[in-house]
Amino acid sequence: MHVGDSGDLEVRALLPDAGTVEIIDLTREPSVSSAVPPLGNEGLFELLIGQRKPFPYRLRVEWKNGLSSEWHDPYSFDPTLEESDLAPFGRGEDPLAYQKLGAHPKFINDVSGYAFAVWAPQANSVSLIGEFNGWNDLRHRMRRLGDSGAWELFVPELASIAQYKYRVFSEEGFQDKADPFAAFSEGPPGNASLTYGFDQYEWGDAEWMESRRELDYRVLPMSVYEMHLGSWRRKKDGSYLSYLELAEELPRYVKGLGFTHVEFLPLSEHPLPASWGYQVSGYFSPTSRFGKPEDLMHLVDALHRAGIGVIMDWVPAHFPRDDFALARFDGRPTYEYADPRMGEHQDWGTLVFDYARPEVRSFLMSSALAWLDRFHVDGLRVDAVASMIYLDYSRKEGEWLPNRFGGRENLEAISLLQRANEEIHHLHPGAIVIAEESTAYPKVTGKVSEKGLGFDFKWNMGWMNDVLEYFNAPPVERAKLAEKLTFGHSYQFSENFVQVFSHDEVVHGKSPMIFKMNLGGEGGVSEQAALLRALYVYMWAWPGKKTLFMGNEFGQTAEWDFDNALDWGLLEHDDHRGLSGLVRDLNKIYCRNQFLGVGDSRPDKFRWIECGDRLPAVFSFLRFGDSSKDTLLVACNFSGEGVSDHRVGVSFPGTWRVVVHSQDKAYGGLLEDVSFDARAESVPDGEWEHSLTFALPSPCVVLLMPQGG
Repeated sequence: MHVGDSGDLEVRALLPDAGTVEIIDLTREPSVSSAVPPLGNEGLFELLIGQRKPFPYRLRVEWKNGLSSEWHDPYSFDPTLEESDLAPFGRGEDPLAYQKLGAHPKFINDVSGYAFAVWAPQANSVSLIGEFNGWNDLRHRMRRLGDSGAWELFVPELASIAQYKYRVFSEEGFQDKADPFAAFSEGPPGNASLTYGFDQYEWGDAEWMESRRELDYRVLPMSVYEMHLGSWRRKKDGSYLSYLELAEELPRYVKGLGFTHVEFLPLSEHPLPASWGYQVSGYFSPTSRFGKPEDLMHLVDALHRAGIGVIMDWVPAHFPRDDFALARFDGRPTYEYADPRMGEHQDWGTLVFDYARPEVRSFLMSSALAWLDRFHVDGLRVDAVASMIYLDYSRKEGEWLPNRFGGRENLEAISLLQRANEEIHHLHPGAIVIAEESTAYPKVTGKVSEKGLGFDFKWNMGWMNDVLEYFNAPPVERAKLAEKLTFGHSYQFSENFVQVFSHDEVVHGKSPMIFKMNLGGEGGVSEQAALLRALYVYMWAWPGKKTLFMGNEFGQTAEWDFDNALDWGLLEHDDHRGLSGLVRDLNKIYCRNQFLGVGDSRPDKFRWIECGDRLPAVFSFLRFGDSSKDTLLVACNFSGEGVSDHRVGVSFPGTWRVVVHSQDKAYGGLLEDVSFDARAESVPDGEWEHSLTFALPSPCVVLLMPQGG
């Protein structure tokens, strides 16, 4: 319905298979219907009503096949958005654009339905197609919303979980595209978007969400269990556990191991399972592989009620080329850079977002906020940050374009990350954002006001690579590699770091963690488990937050396979059960001793005692709190040979007790009793006036604290 040039109301309907069409005036009591005559043979029907204001009506159609139907005409409803509503989106300043674009349930003039809006600025026209209209692009042609580049339409009486796509017409022809802002998607092979409303779930985590506002994990213990939802456990028939089934098992398991957070590899909808979720097609849509959005809400809720925070991987660095997704969305580069020297990822064969385009910036910020708003996640781990901030990332000379100052930094990507982090912290106090940034880019966790990127934490990739190189070397060579363990201290406090052994380290031929442990050709799994235990104690004692990928906690012996469950049967064996018990106890010690969390980012709370200089591959250091009882002594022997009566300098006299010994038989080690107490003697050692002596078998790491601490 619209007002024609003459000022008269006109009703037009394009219904190619219709025999007769009537318009039912809902303002009359009883309602009055009028026949709408056809114009020619193209299925176009038109009725001139005369000088009258628009009014609510329905269309009644007798189809040529003898069937009939009746519905509210979408074009009898005014647009649900004004052009001005999208002005912030067009300026790149709308972190809540998902509340406007996409498909949203609405109740207009006592009629329920869904309001659709899509940004396709270069399209000639856009049709909404779906199961509700037989995928016919003539039934629901969308209306252009001024100069915003958006198209909109309200479809009355449309139910939730209805399939739809946009048929986007351009100079290149047409493409059927999933909704970039879809709240739910069916996944492959259909890849249709699904209508969905977010009023179905009643949250039970109000206390958690309120207390989170006051948390500062920079000074709190944070130990993260990283996991891929589809391969943690499987059912007997090999099928996935659902979000609801995971809610029954996962909180209990993670809490039992003492982790403070769980971190999910991307749960955004994605077409290729082998991408592990990192090639995202649904930036606002949780994958339907495990259930509906409200089921994911239930999982997050269950974790919160168990006292466990939830972090999710977010992937703003690239997106796949699939025809149904974002690539060339309106026939031309829209979300991606047009120039392949900027718009194509060399490593992954994917496309790079155009970070300079305002609408793309709003899209990405809005995606980040939607996960926090809708699903109550407590933080995001941002994937592949280095690939965003460097224009020459994985590119040879001549294959990249410098910025306007001639440099290699992507200034627009940097400013996007800064703005996104500011918006997250402003709208969700207490939420955390973690950068996977693999270079020495400065101030990743620095304040934006001080030209930092504004992240809360950064994965410590350098530490991880150095430590794994050290433990992968045979014992006879470790004396030459002491710097691999000591160099990390030189930059440890330059950022707020997370020490991490992630999914990337146990796949693609890198071998599982337990088989990275090099014994010089001697021993088997038990001996490798002993060295891995020593590594874990060293990791938990070292400053920085902790992240461990699933399966590593019990020494998975096969490389991670995204398509199969972990080998839980290994927990029947002492070595693997012992590793799990050690991780549990390390988390307890870390979380109970708050000074360790505080000292994770305090250089004055760490001191080396020895760095392999007195005995090859023997190290020790201290972690301090504000009182003498808050002191942790860490003594390590990675030499391959045991040391008896090893002397270690300490900061004050008294009795020290063992709190963890990696060779404890309870963890699968060789020692029946490790609960010795050591009395600090008035024997100087280095800069220290007092010292302890005790045995250091190899391999082992021993943690000691003052008696009473």
